[in-house]
Amino acid sequence: MTTLKGKTLFITGASRGIGLAIGLRAAADGANVAIAAKSVEPHPKLPGTIFTAAKDIDTAGGKGLAIQCDIRDEDQVEAAIAKTVESFGGIDILVNNASAISLTGTLETPMKRYDLMNDVNARGTYLCSQKALPHLTQAANPHILTLSPPLNMNPKWFAPHVGYTIAKYGMSMCMLGMAEEFRDDGVACNALWPRTVIATAAIKLLPGVDAKNCRTPEILADAAHIILTRDSRDCTGNFFIDDEVLHTENITDLEKYAHSPGEKLLTDIFLDD
Repeated sequence: MTTLKGKTLFITGASRGIGLAIGLRAAADGANVAIAAKSVEPHPKLPGTIFTAAKDIDTAGGKGLAIQCDIRDEDQVEAAIAKTVESFGGIDILVNNASAISLTGTLETPMKRYDLMNDVNARGTYLCSQKALPHLTQAANPHILTLSPPLNMNPKWFAPHVGYTIAKYGMSMCMLGMAEEFRDDGVACNALWPRTVIATAAIKLLPGVDAKNCRTPEILADAAHIILTRDSRDCTGNFFIDDEVLHTENITDLEKYAHSPGEKLLTDIFLDD
């Protein structure tokens, strides 16, 4: 399979950035995309809402569905899944993209922030997967794709931000476990992580990161498209890195993904040199 035409994707946190880029790539094939996010009003520092994203999906050639949803709330997730199924007849793909971040040390991380990261990242991934799985098991080529890193136990990835690492690795552990749990059902469960920091609007909130040293979200969108068009029974339990996925399809010239061509790229966290 080389197209997502007619497939239905449920993408969390897709009002902007990486989630929206993945949705737009699917929409170019003619896919249905449910935009499940909290943003109904523009953020003062981050552009995009569920409504602008759904409109962008329509313009790109797909069918967008804007759903206000806080993935920390079980009732809201159930309702969002039900609305997607009612609108499009099922769900073929879940993309766990929504994430909360705070690159702070133990003494600098308030418990409210710790709870937020774990509720959105680890628990949100678990919850959305749980509610989508009964529908995914009925799909022809079902996939869960989670934007989370390989499980690297190098202490240097824990020491600077233990809380965030725990929350982000929780997402990856969901994929590790669910891949095996639902292997016989043919539901692919994989994680995808960028080689470099990605230039989204959110990086403006991170000190010391300059967009010129990043790649654009489109590299993850293209990598995700490759994964999501693979046979789900033969592609599960993987911790993919975006450029490695592209290389498998002989896409080796990645300069087009550079935010500022020619600038040195900043390797993302959780990846050893």
